[in-house]
Amino acid sequence: MGYIDFVSVLHKRTQRDYLARVNEFPKAEAARLAKQFGRDYWDGDRKVGYGGMRYDGRWRAVADLMVKHYGLKPGDRVLDVGCGKAFLLYDLTQAVPGLEVCGLDVSRYAIENAKEEVRPFLKEGHARELPFPDGSFDLVISINTLHNLYCYDLDRALREIQRVGRKHRYVCVESYRNEEEKVNLLYWQLTCESFCTPEEWEWWFRQTGYTGDWSFIYFE
Repeated sequence: MGYIDFVSVLHKRTQRDYLARVNEFPKAEAARLAKQFGRDYWDGDRKVGYGGMRYDGRWRAVADLMVKHYGLKPGDRVLDVGCGKAFLLYDLTQAVPGLEVCGLDVSRYAIENAKEEVRPFLKEGHARELPFPDGSFDLVISINTLHNLYCYDLDRALREIQRVGRKHRYVCVESYRNEEEKVNLLYWQLTCESFCTPEEWEWWFRQTGYTGDWSFIYFE
């Protein structure tokens, strides 16, 4: 178990105007729309979500890093908890033909508009109750999802990720190291419910018995 960063290179590509985020559109209304995780969040205005999430291949670099680090091979099984439109799962299948993938997300809209090639392997559901037997997957990942949970669901979700994995696990969550990053996170986020420092996240991992890897996204 340890810190390994697969994702921040993508996160840092986006330029963010934090003040505009809270001044151009009522933040409470933006959060209300975003937390429905429907069309507004995925393919609506940027003020209330992604502003149109379309496949552009950017997750292939992350997929390649994961394949190399975890030694993924044909026949291995990978679960993405909070898969969204499953672009990363698709890129993993391209990086390792024969890899078996599965995705779970609370958003029916995301699943219905996911990458067509992996759509049959996606399920609608919540991270607090993963519908899989113990030790079902060689790698369980969850990227930019767990911070959207209240503490009681976060506890259950981490325990579930631990339960259904049999070898490797990796989670990536939003965090902050100082007051500037904390304010930026509060300004930018739309769906976050758990606001934790790195030390607090590591406490959660110990508390729930999570033994996988992790990394953090910061709003610098």
